[in-house]
Amino acid sequence: MSNPIIVEHKINAPIHKVWKALTDKIEMRSWYFDIYDFELEHGKVFNFYEPGEEKKYHHQGEILEIVPNEKLSHSWTYPELSDKKTTVSWEIQPEGSGTLVKIIHDDIDNFNDLGENFSRKAFTEGWNGIINQSLKPYLESKSAQ
Repeated sequence: MSNPIIVEHKINAPIHKVWKALTDKIEMRSWYFDIYDFELEHGKVFNFYEPGEEKKYHHQGEILEIVPNEKLSHSWTYPELSDKKTTVSWEIQPEGSGTLVKIIHDDIDNFNDLGENFSRKAFTEGWNGIINQSLKPYLESKSAQ
């Protein structure tokens, strides 16, 4: 049985703006990663690296589920390092005047043999940082405009 990482944060922005930030590759560049080949279509594969010139880890995902303004799920793999996959689900729902954003990263233990950079602790810190220090300020500054 999987023990997923679950990270939740409330963002003071309407749900349609959160959805657009999660699914528009131009917006993603501002707060997430530059995913040049991202297309919001079931079965589409996309690729990206961490920001910067180093291109240390090749990430690859495949869109698994799309429920507009509610949920986006995709696989999360490192094809050069492992043939194992995990699943990342972004779930959003209205909460008061804002939106609750929840990330569920399932099967994370599949990456146990890849080292400390791929640990449960590293991913939990990473997802908290991505939502709280990147997505949240990006959307809340846009909503204030």
